[in-house]
Amino acid sequence: NASDKKPKHKNTQVTSHKQQATSNKKKNKTMSSSSLSVGFIGAGMMASALMNGLISSKIASPSSIICSDVYQPSLDKAAANGISTTSSNAEVCNKAKDVIILAVKPHIIPSVCADIAKVEGGSDAVIISIAAGVTLATLEGALPKGARVIRVMPNTPCLIGAAASGYSLGSTASSTTEHALHCRGLVSTIFGSVGLAMEVPSEHLLDAVTGVSGSGPAYVYQFIEALSDGGVRCGLARNVATELAAQTVMGAAKMVLETGKHPGELKDAVTSPGGTTIAGVEALEQGGLRATTISAVKASTRRSMQLGGVSEEDIKSKYNL
Repeated sequence: NASDKKPKHKNTQVTSHKQQATSNKKKNKTMSSSSLSVGFIGAGMMASALMNGLISSKIASPSSIICSDVYQPSLDKAAANGISTTSSNAEVCNKAKDVIILAVKPHIIPSVCADIAKVEGGSDAVIISIAAGVTLATLEGALPKGARVIRVMPNTPCLIGAAASGYSLGSTASSTTEHALHCRGLVSTIFGSVGLAMEVPSEHLLDAVTGVSGSGPAYVYQFIEALSDGGVRCGLARNVATELAAQTVMGAAKMVLETGKHPGELKDAVTSPGGTTIAGVEALEQGGLRATTISAVKASTRRSMQLGGVSEEDIKSKYNL
């Protein structure tokens, strides 16, 4: 009975992506009606990309954004876009009413949190950290009691508005349904302006996010380079091979995200019996592409855990890595 047959592949991840994209659009529309008041402590490349995304999406106006940094050229760049700038982290805390984004190196976080803790009268703004490896417990321990904290792991394609970010809510941020909904809405709105933002159910899974999307661009660059090398080996000019390879990867990624089909189903659709594609797929399988990629994600995830202070015993016994 054909009606009893189940699909060969099920892609709940992509369904989640499409639902989240629709949700993001609704939240963006709602929040853009009244410009978000956003502060950035740190005005480097990632912060600059987020500021540009907020402005271009009309989620925040330049006048509703303020940033601080010790590097004057970064402040000058922000000021050229109409954004308020300061050298004082306290001023950012006083003026940003909705959210403060900590966009500094991990070793700077303790001093930044100390500055926030010293602000007279405190701040009701949600605190979002994009500092790699700095845990929610560390942030909540250094910030004023009751601070709503969110940890986000973006990746470098954020710089061109194509980020894949994972996030986890802190204890206060998720303490009530109201807090959780508000905080999820903020993250989805802000990071949705520069790509995709997805919540993970437990903070330790941000290490896996690091392994997949944090480090993932490097894996993909290597694949594009290898695909280009193959083209050159078969007679194509380097520039032609590289552009074809990069466009192929981008097109294939869009097919996965926009069709909602499992990657395996899309692969099957282009592998004719006895044809050219299945011959190439066979060579990839013989070379161990699938197993090597899984091992790369595992190695990156383990390293992220190590840098975050997780013991080797826990990595092996608790997380099975």
